[in-house]
Amino acid sequence: MYKASELELNKLLSVVLERDSSDLHLMVGEPPIIRVDTELIRLDNYQVLSNDNINDLLNVLLTPEQKKKFDQDMQLDFSYAFKDNIRFRVNAYRQKGVLGVALRVVPNRIKNLEELGLPSTMKKFIERKQGLVLMVGPTGHGKSTALAALINEINNTRADHILTIEDPIEFVFTPNKSIISQRELYLDTPSFADALRAALREDINVVLVGEMRDLDSISAALTVAETGHLVFGTLHTNDAGQSIDRMVDVFPAGQQQQIRSQLANVLVGVVSLRLLPKIGGGRIPAYEILISNHAVKNVIRDNKIYEIPNIIHTNLEEGMVPLDKILAMLVKQGQVELEVAQNYVLDREYFLSLIS
Repeated sequence: MYKASELELNKLLSVVLERDSSDLHLMVGEPPIIRVDTELIRLDNYQVLSNDNINDLLNVLLTPEQKKKFDQDMQLDFSYAFKDNIRFRVNAYRQKGVLGVALRVVPNRIKNLEELGLPSTMKKFIERKQGLVLMVGPTGHGKSTALAALINEINNTRADHILTIEDPIEFVFTPNKSIISQRELYLDTPSFADALRAALREDINVVLVGEMRDLDSISAALTVAETGHLVFGTLHTNDAGQSIDRMVDVFPAGQQQQIRSQLANVLVGVVSLRLLPKIGGGRIPAYEILISNHAVKNVIRDNKIYEIPNIIHTNLEEGMVPLDKILAMLVKQGQVELEVAQNYVLDREYFLSLIS
C-alpha cells in the first residue's frame, strides 16, 4: 500500500508529465511550481508546502544511503525512476535552513539530431575515432539531450565500447551495435577523474563525461582524448572561446602553455547551445559550432582565443556556425521574437546587420 507522501509525489509527477513540463520545484512557503517552456507556473490548487511536507516527499525520493549523504553534504544530485520508464534528474538542497527540491524530466526516448532541430554537421564529430568534443552552454539548454543524440548515433552505427560517467545518470541507453557501460558518480565511482583514469584499462572507444568541473577531471579527459579515445564533455560556458579559456585557466600558470598545446592537439570541436521559447509554444535551439582546423589549433597554442569568433565567421563552408547567424535566421523565419533573440546575442552589431 502506498503511503500518503508517495501518493502525493506520484500525483505531482503525473501533473508534470500531463502539462508537458520540464521541471518541478518544491519550496517551503510556495505551492509546487512547474516550468512549461520557459515560464514558471504555481500550482495554486495545491497546498503551500511546509518543511515537513518536503521532508516527507524527500523520504520517498531518497534511498537510506542517499538520505545519509544528503544529511551530511546538505545537497545531493540523483535520479528517480517513475512508472518504470520515466526518469527525473533531482537536486535536493537546503536554503535558509529549510529544504528545497528541483526535479527535471529526462525524456524516455532519445531523439536524433534532426528531431532536436540540430544540424547534421554535428555528425562530423562522431566520425572521429579520437579527440575531444565539447558541448557547452547554460544549465537547462539541451547539452545532455544533444550529447545523448550523438552517443546514440554511435551506438546505432558502429561496434564500439561506450562509457558514460554522469552525476546522475540521465538517459539510459539500450545497446545496439555498441556495448555501453554507464557509471554514476558516488554510486559506481568516487569521482569523474577516477572513472576517466580507470577507462584507460576498460577497452573503451568512446567516453561521455557528464561534467568537466575541475582540474582533475579536465586533465584526465585530455589524457583519455590524447591516448586514442573519442571524448565528449560538457562545460557551463557561453561560447567556444570562453570554453577553451576555462579549460586552460583551471591549471596553474606554469602548466598552462603545455595544456594549450595538448588541447590544440586533441580538440575536435565545440558546440554552444541555447534553447529559446518558440512563437506558438515549445522551445527551439540556437547554436554556435566551432570545428577545429589549423587556424583554431594555432590560436589555441598562441593564446589568441579572441580570434575564435573571426575564424568561425570566415570558415562557414567547413560547417562552422556563428550563434548570432542562427538567432537572426530564427527571427526572420518568424520562429522567435526579436526581443527574445537579443537576450542571447554575442555580437549585437553583426546580429542587427543580419536582421536588416
